[in-house]
Amino acid sequence: MQNLSSLPGPIGVFDSGYGGLTILSKIREALPQYDYIYLGDNARTPYGSRSFEIVYEFTRQAVCKLFEMGCPLVILACNTASAKALRSIQQHDLPRLDPARRVLGVIRPTVESIGAVTRSRHVGVLATAGTIKSESYPLEIHKLFPDITIYGQACPLWVPLVENGEAQGPGADYFVQKYIGELLQKDDRIDTVILGCTHYPLLLPKIRRYMPAGINVVPQGELVADSLKNYLSRHPEMDARCTRGGTCTYCTTEAEEKFSESASTFLNEAVTVRRVLLG
Repeated sequence: MQNLSSLPGPIGVFDSGYGGLTILSKIREALPQYDYIYLGDNARTPYGSRSFEIVYEFTRQAVCKLFEMGCPLVILACNTASAKALRSIQQHDLPRLDPARRVLGVIRPTVESIGAVTRSRHVGVLATAGTIKSESYPLEIHKLFPDITIYGQACPLWVPLVENGEAQGPGADYFVQKYIGELLQKDDRIDTVILGCTHYPLLLPKIRRYMPAGINVVPQGELVADSLKNYLSRHPEMDARCTRGGTCTYCTTEAEEKFSESASTFLNEAVTVRRVLLG
């Protein structure tokens, strides 16, 4: 790949589907002055049930595409990609592709906030099967807070409910209540629950309805946005390479019409999108 890292460009935001739009919207609220490119691999979503090797390969292709589009910095706004691909990309691919660029994930910023939120030191994680199986949250939490006990619960039907526009429908209640109940059965001392998937904020009204009083529910958007703001302030050399025009470009690997229709559910606004190919 031609090294164009010295040229300024937009911040890239990648997700396997639409969930990363919840992260993007919070980032744009906190940092509206920057330019952004959002890339959704909607043709191959969901990633949650796929193998480590496939998630890594798909995520690497998306990062390369965003680099080709001029992004000096890419955010993996996807817990599965952050869990299964981020470390390999940072350690093995970036030195070869372009050491001056950066790829960041969503798990670390979420984890960093947990120590100040939980009092019982018993924390639950609701996420896709892939994120739970990766054990990324327990591993990252124990690096910072070895005294915290973590319990994970896979919620395999939550993403399909959201992506099919059923997040507010009556059919979602059963599965929201079911997975919350299964998590809390593992430990009645849990006082904090991480929403470890970027789709889940769209289920927040129902999650809060069925979550017992006194339990903190932690969505990721604002945490990731605050972390990015802090990162750019600590790395002025990267901040200088991020262009500021207040624009946002949307790309998808699926049909443009399908993306535009579904994206409005997440953003509450119409978007213009173009199709790109990965691989």
